[in-house]
Amino acid sequence: MSSEPARSGRLSRRRLFGLGAAGAAVAGAGAVAAGPLLREPPVAHASSTSDPYPFYGEHQAGIVTPAQDRLHFVAFDVTTRDRAELVDLLQEWTAAAARLTQGKESGSFGAVGGDPAAAPDDTGEALGLPASGLTLTIGFGPSLFDDRFGLAAERPAALADLPKFPGEQLIPEISGGDICVQACAHDPQVAVHAIRNLARIGFGRVSVRWSQLGFGRTSSTSRAQATPRNLMGFKDGTNNLKLEDAALLRQQLWADAADGPAWMAGGAYLVTRKIRMTIETWDRTSLTEQEQIFGRDKGEGAPLGKKHEFDALDFAARRPDGQPYIAARSHVRLAHPSSHGEARLLRRGYNFVDGSDGLGRLDAGLFFIAYQRDPRKQFVPIQMELARHDPLNEYVKHVSSGLFACPPGVRDAGDYWGRALFE
Repeated sequence: MSSEPARSGRLSRRRLFGLGAAGAAVAGAGAVAAGPLLREPPVAHASSTSDPYPFYGEHQAGIVTPAQDRLHFVAFDVTTRDRAELVDLLQEWTAAAARLTQGKESGSFGAVGGDPAAAPDDTGEALGLPASGLTLTIGFGPSLFDDRFGLAAERPAALADLPKFPGEQLIPEISGGDICVQACAHDPQVAVHAIRNLARIGFGRVSVRWSQLGFGRTSSTSRAQATPRNLMGFKDGTNNLKLEDAALLRQQLWADAADGPAWMAGGAYLVTRKIRMTIETWDRTSLTEQEQIFGRDKGEGAPLGKKHEFDALDFAARRPDGQPYIAARSHVRLAHPSSHGEARLLRRGYNFVDGSDGLGRLDAGLFFIAYQRDPRKQFVPIQMELARHDPLNEYVKHVSSGLFACPPGVRDAGDYWGRALFE
């Protein structure tokens, strides 16, 4: 695959089974069923929620892929200081991901097919389950570009550390990370199984820093999807970038070779924020105030003063009393592209409920996920404006933050996640 492992003079047992899985199970025994599917360009839609999405392509799946219903997101710290071991791991992960996203087990011998005296190659909890639209998307955090692996000169300028935003209360233990993997699927067991097996493969080279489960997507990434609702009861992501917006995606989402560095061309930058909502306080707020805060009605999702969800926002429209329908500091106005040089984000966040505290209050909210071409020009100015002026701040608290450079897609079975970065 890459010349890097050859220079190291080593071939790990896990890499042997991983590359064997890609060569034998994907391109060999399963070639009739899986091989052609893996090599097709990414498709806009799977025919059902049980079907797989292609793994190989120009861009990573799980970005413009129609947002699935379930999420398991994980951030890893790299514990090895050996560059060759890290490259081996990325190759092994890629081979496993190619199998998992097609509904197969993570290793060539699977959960029950190997030596019964040895630990199985797969944990087995997804046996009998279909692919369920699983996508696996990897990203590299700013901390990976320190002095451990000789990557400092390859750190993209767009991967600049996020500033401190007013009011945020970040918890370091659930923020950051060297590497992230986003698993999205229509079945939560499939998503959890994928992350569990990647963590298992990575044992001794990475450790889990933090993870997050999510349900009920809070954005649509395709016009074929209905707009979902967040836990405040409002439709979320009405004007989100969609996979059908080809020109806007080239402009706002995909990194270009001219942006630098070359290894990120065709990739995108990911920002995550865990936003806890004070659900109980929000639930005691009047409907009128809730709608004024958002700038949309709660039922249809229409901009205030309009009738339909997708009616154009009109910030100049006024009520009979002369006041604007949409307040100057409403959420939709503060976040609107016209307030930020037409900057847009591709959002694919999820609701979360992590139990409750000792007083019975839900630990719940939004796990915000946004992809973009350059966070300095997109997420940062948008979030700074919201942090300073959004009336929603009375009801939310940002407790976790992540920033990652997601490389372009894996082209074929000879490629691996982040290959251009390490060559």
